[in-house]
Amino acid sequence: MSGLRVERSTPLILLQDAGRFGSRHLGVTQGGAADWISMGWANWLLGNALDAAVLEITLGGLSLIVERDACLALAGADLGARLDDQPLQPWRSFVVRRGQRLNFQQPLHGARAYLAAPGGFDASPVLGSKATVCREGLGGLDGSGQALVAGDLLDWSAPSPPARELSPAQIPDLSPQRPLDTVLGAQIGDFAGQSLFDAFNSVWQVDARADRMGIRLLGPTLEYQGRALISEGIPLGAIQVPPDGQPIVLLNDRQTIGGYPRLGALTPAALARLAQCLPGTELRLTPVVQELAQEQQRALLAQWA
Repeated sequence: MSGLRVERSTPLILLQDAGRFGSRHLGVTQGGAADWISMGWANWLLGNALDAAVLEITLGGLSLIVERDACLALAGADLGARLDDQPLQPWRSFVVRRGQRLNFQQPLHGARAYLAAPGGFDASPVLGSKATVCREGLGGLDGSGQALVAGDLLDWSAPSPPARELSPAQIPDLSPQRPLDTVLGAQIGDFAGQSLFDAFNSVWQVDARADRMGIRLLGPTLEYQGRALISEGIPLGAIQVPPDGQPIVLLNDRQTIGGYPRLGALTPAALARLAQCLPGTELRLTPVVQELAQEQQRALLAQWA
């Protein structure tokens, strides 16, 4: 008997973990949860390893039938989740009984919710990870990089812990109200002075042209004045500026190399907040030094110790 049976799904419902590392020299991208903070809290609620496999549920449209009793956990966006007829809020674990239906309808706050199971969802790792990358055909339930579809069976192996929830003080702020911290890149000095002012003093809008590869930002046109670049490795969160001057923030399923100039890169914490932004969301960027980004990372990890 499985734990959950998929009744209804979309191409945006994926099995994810912390991502695939050590293989970018082969042209294999990282993958993994776009909002790693919410994934970590979902696993923490069940006492799992923080990188255990979870379901990344983007924009809703998922219906699951419970096939055995368990304690699951939910973190991240509020996608109007309901267990049978009862609303289900994120940032807590909860008990499910055989025969119940778990639905995720549509975004009420944020874009991506993370559902965790005891010990993580079962799947065979591919290149050291269960993360689903559809473009590369890697990871997921059967290793072929497919999104969940109706009829798929999800299971886990660990026993269920007691249910618990985060206190209000522990719940991370995923809103775009605070500017997104940006570590400046190597080509920062080759942008026009006015463009640098505009980049960090203007409101940007999240474009509808967004997926797990990258999110385009709409706003002032940024002018790069340097020489043409040779393609180089691209870090997570890199802010590339193509010839049209509208920046693209590269996410987990990005290409491994690229030749567009980079304004910089979002910090990991800022990238998690960007991953929760719906099209049309307005946001700002702010420059920070790398040491501050590292300190933020250590503070976040300390919460799970």
